[in-house]
Amino acid sequence: MTVPMILLPVFVMIALTLSLAIWMGYERNRLVYSREVKIKDIALTKENWPEQAKKVSNAYHNQYELPVLFYVLVAFALVTRKADLIFVVLSWVFVISRLVHAYIHTTTNYVPRRFFAYLVGLGVIAIMWIYFALQILAGI
Repeated sequence: MTVPMILLPVFVMIALTLSLAIWMGYERNRLVYSREVKIKDIALTKENWPEQAKKVSNAYHNQYELPVLFYVLVAFALVTRKADLIFVVLSWVFVISRLVHAYIHTTTNYVPRRFFAYLVGLGVIAIMWIYFALQILAGI
């Protein structure tokens, strides 16, 4: 696999994270400048934001949890040259699961559906790590 093919899913994840950060900043600034939210009410806690701002914020913060395992794995796979077609396909499945998770989180926030998207991503990243570990340990 080529480096661009391996890194394209990473670039999409970064784009998702940055998009959510910009959206979160926009939502928060809009609420403060429109005086819907007072700075003193949110200075010490994030709990006083309105629902949509919380959804976007939570979706953004989720990008620093499970995806960290993805970023580390891609870096390891690149360095060890173990990123094959299976790895790239699994990477895309993981990224799609994260896009779906973020979409659900920022729209309906229907927890059973959001949890299913999370489980898909968790399962895929676990499979990716097992696959990588077997390649390294078995010398494949």
